[in-house]
Amino acid sequence: MDDRYVEALKAIAEPHRLRLFWLLLEVNERICVAEAMDVLGETHYNVSRNLKILLKAGLVRAEKDGKWVFYTLNTKDNAFYRSLANTVQTIPAYECEDEIKRCRLRLSLRKDGRCVVGAGSAEWAEISGPATLG
Repeated sequence: MDDRYVEALKAIAEPHRLRLFWLLLEVNERICVAEAMDVLGETHYNVSRNLKILLKAGLVRAEKDGKWVFYTLNTKDNAFYRSLANTVQTIPAYECEDEIKRCRLRLSLRKDGRCVVGAGSAEWAEISGPATLG
């Protein structure tokens, strides 16, 4: 059996990576590490490491845009990867409602589709208060 299938399954078997992969599927947008940090409330190290594991497994691809590296789903024309993505998409949206709301808010800070503020910015703190998400 080809190791890439095993690597893909192992990559999403970890809860934080599964949540990150599911979020990318759900919002269907490219996301940089700073945005994912704010959305998921995780450290730079954890988000970066998890995205690199998803990248190595062939589930996402990376694209440098200015000072940011954006991660998007790897849309492989392969039945295995399509089935894997379809399976992950069956996880009910209510499981990650807060992450979806936070992601849409965080993406609203973009200018011309580009991330312009770093993780933990004052702009993010202003719009992501408890009243906004409730």
